[in-house]
Amino acid sequence: MFTEIAQGIAVSLFRIAVVLILGLALYNLLLRIAPRVACAATLAESLTTPVTAAQRRDTLVKVMTRSGQWVIVAIVGFTILGQIGINIAPALAGAGIAGIAIGFGAQGLVRDIISGIFILLDDVYRTGETVRVAGVTGVVEDISLRHTILRDMDGTVHYIPNGLISMVSNLTREWSRINLDVGVAYSTDIDKVKDVINRVGDDMTKDPYFGPLITEPPHFERLDSFEASGVVIKIFGTTLPTRQWEVTGELRGRILKAFAENGIEIKR
Repeated sequence: MFTEIAQGIAVSLFRIAVVLILGLALYNLLLRIAPRVACAATLAESLTTPVTAAQRRDTLVKVMTRSGQWVIVAIVGFTILGQIGINIAPALAGAGIAGIAIGFGAQGLVRDIISGIFILLDDVYRTGETVRVAGVTGVVEDISLRHTILRDMDGTVHYIPNGLISMVSNLTREWSRINLDVGVAYSTDIDKVKDVINRVGDDMTKDPYFGPLITEPPHFERLDSFEASGVVIKIFGTTLPTRQWEVTGELRGRILKAFAENGIEIKR
């Protein structure tokens, strides 16, 4: 009798060990397959730059590995419970009934997951991009099926349930814009202002550091409006994603210096 019990325990332990080994093997396989699937997806989407492709790939790999990990844990756990003699069929049936009972209370969770799936499928944003969602602007640090994690300019980390995201403003997709307003006095020679601004923009494209960040030189776009103190001039340009703030800051400094050298007064 004792020998039969010992044999039964040994067989169960052996099967559990096999299940754990298979689960670990599946997880390692997932770690290998996920990057390949993500690479294939990014190639199929024909993303324009290596940076955007890497962002999309990293986002997909994180979500696939995280979701796959939970599936593997669930399968291994239920299999082990079966091996130690626990009948999981009633538990699964009970879970189904309980799921219906608490379904109304879990509507928010279901909404978050469904929204997360569509965010990923539609490639709304990726890790590393700067976005504005639910009234918060920040860099996307992580995306899961349940929530999006943003870090704002103050370094504060925001955990935003995906179900609360009704509109997304992506500030750094593919390229970013320099959008600068400069006011000058009414007596200023606008042609001279235009020449100075365009010259400053051209000089920046030749700078060894800022030049590679600029895809379209900052330039005089138009007379934007008439204000009480002067004329407002609109300056446009484009940069690599996320670099518009750095380039615009340098542009302000160079315009200030160039205006001073050419006797142009800034008005606001």
